[in-house]
Amino acid sequence: MGEPGGPVREPAPLLQGAVRLLLLACLAGLLLCLWWARRRGARRAKGPPGPAGWPLLGNVLQLGRLPHLTFCELARRYGDVFGLRLGVRAVVVLNGEAAIRRALVQRGGLFAGRPDFPSFRLVSGGRSVAFGRYTERWRAQRRVAQATLRAFSTAAGAGAPSKRLLEQHVAAEAQELIDGLVARSRGGAFADPAPLLTVANANVMCALCFGQRYGHDDAEFRALLGRNDRFGQTVAAGSLVDVLPWLQAFPNPVRRVFRDFQALNRELHDFVRAKVAQHRRTFLPGASPRHISDAILERMEHGPGAQQQGLAGDYVEGTLTDLFGAGQDTTSTALAWVLLLLLKHPALRRQLQQDLDRVVGRARLPTADDRAALPRLEAFLYETLRYSSFVPLTIPHATTADVLLDGFHIPKDTVVFVNQWSVNHDRLRWKDPHVFDPARFLDARQETLDRDLACRVLVFSLGQRRCIGDQLAKLQLFLFTAILLHQCEVEANPAEQLTMDCEHGLALKPRPYTVAVRRRGGPPQAPRGEERPAGVAGGPS
Repeated sequence: MGEPGGPVREPAPLLQGAVRLLLLACLAGLLLCLWWARRRGARRAKGPPGPAGWPLLGNVLQLGRLPHLTFCELARRYGDVFGLRLGVRAVVVLNGEAAIRRALVQRGGLFAGRPDFPSFRLVSGGRSVAFGRYTERWRAQRRVAQATLRAFSTAAGAGAPSKRLLEQHVAAEAQELIDGLVARSRGGAFADPAPLLTVANANVMCALCFGQRYGHDDAEFRALLGRNDRFGQTVAAGSLVDVLPWLQAFPNPVRRVFRDFQALNRELHDFVRAKVAQHRRTFLPGASPRHISDAILERMEHGPGAQQQGLAGDYVEGTLTDLFGAGQDTTSTALAWVLLLLLKHPALRRQLQQDLDRVVGRARLPTADDRAALPRLEAFLYETLRYSSFVPLTIPHATTADVLLDGFHIPKDTVVFVNQWSVNHDRLRWKDPHVFDPARFLDARQETLDRDLACRVLVFSLGQRRCIGDQLAKLQLFLFTAILLHQCEVEANPAEQLTMDCEHGLALKPRPYTVAVRRRGGPPQAPRGEERPAGVAGGPS
């Protein structure tokens, strides 16, 4: 102890220790802040690259009339996975087969969502399979719809209600279609085939779903189907109202289109609700289903586990609206391209007719059993799907959780566009993709279809959002095409220039063209009128 009056000793070691601890704490805090800032910056840096956008609008003005082509150009600059903004929504665009498969197949559940778009909530009364949000109830609804559709169209065996039912309906509608085209071609006239193609394909789905068909001259039915053309204009790559919600606040053309979209969705859904109401009155639980509507009612409301699925009520009508609306539009658009390409390639058309005469003969109509013996026709159809790529973009997806794809961080609820056109026109996959060449799918002797290559054609999406009616659509397309070629000669209008220009929507549709049709010699007659499949009414009720 120091002497009284001597110098006071400062607690230097204690003070220095405290200062060192304080400095260390500050340094640790600074390092932590720097680490956190770098981590946030790294996250931002790992987002997909993409073009700069305008305030409020984002990249909307850059998409142009054909967004899928714009996306191909941007992919060449930024890579197969790039980002942009549409109004208030962040969007990631997937291009090329590899990137699309990595997302939709390898990481399927993470990319199986749908954006919470106002337009999507309007489809099928808000109970849509195609546009519905990714939930357990949605998965149950999809399983029921897919199994039922397969049972009534492409399934074989004793468990299927009728493996020939679809063929019977298509054969009957194909003859009605041919009658209409031939009648409109009399006197050297040329007719627009699009309305007749739409009614014919809609009648197939109407017969499968409800056991009823409509005449080609039914004005109300044709008006309903005609308004369906405007459906794709709203949902093609995300409606402008979906990404620019402020457009609903004042009068403008976009708001007018959106309100028209609301009205046509109500009209189509009301049409289906009326059909379901009719079937509920005569439906017998446990009985053999007459049509798809009976099977849906049985599985969703009366079958094993129906209560646990929670699909009663509006889900029946929503599912049937999807099946009827989507099914007829896809195949009628595909057939419009088929007919256009047959007109553009008369030598190929004659080859296909010779194949049909050799395999089928003139005493009967082509059937599904003839597909394996008609590889050139199958190749023609796959090349039509690839070349036209008439569904260039899938319905927009959304991520269901934060996900890493190709090293890029994509947050939950990001809108995802899938560019199917980029797959079907990839120069690394297809030689001269801009050339229409069905032979690319055949061996050197043109006798065998390359099914591995055919599977690379992307029209019906992949993964958990793959179209549930893809096999039905392909079979229906084959049957209609085979019967038309077998039964008819078609002639292009010499006053028109056939072009591959298209009208853009959810599907790319050919610009209007006209055709003359006459029957080939000695055709067999398909069942019509009283000989139609049992249970199919000949007109509206």
